[in-house]
Amino acid sequence: MIFKIIISILMLTAVFMGFKQGIAMFSGKPEMTAMFGKWGFDKTGLIINGAITILASLLILFPKTFIWGNFLMAAGILLIICFHLMDKDFKGVLIELPFLFLNLVIIYLQHPLKN
Repeated sequence: MIFKIIISILMLTAVFMGFKQGIAMFSGKPEMTAMFGKWGFDKTGLIINGAITILASLLILFPKTFIWGNFLMAAGILLIICFHLMDKDFKGVLIELPFLFLNLVIIYLQHPLKN
């Protein structure tokens, strides 16, 4: 029972962070526009990336789409990590790594409501 509560907390943390970042991208917050702009993303690309991130975070909530949501979220984080590596921004990579590991850990632990 405690194990399922821990998994649920980790899962809700990933959903919250993904939804928050997705909204920031979708609404075109200046920080997101600046960061993604240096990598060649225009406003439309940022909106699409934000929508995919929001969708991924919502997919994590349901047992049938749990893996797909985590996969999309991890792929988005990996994309950002690769862009940081292209810029030789290792601080940016270190900031993103815990979020990537969070998605991988909750994939391993599985959805708490899965039979």
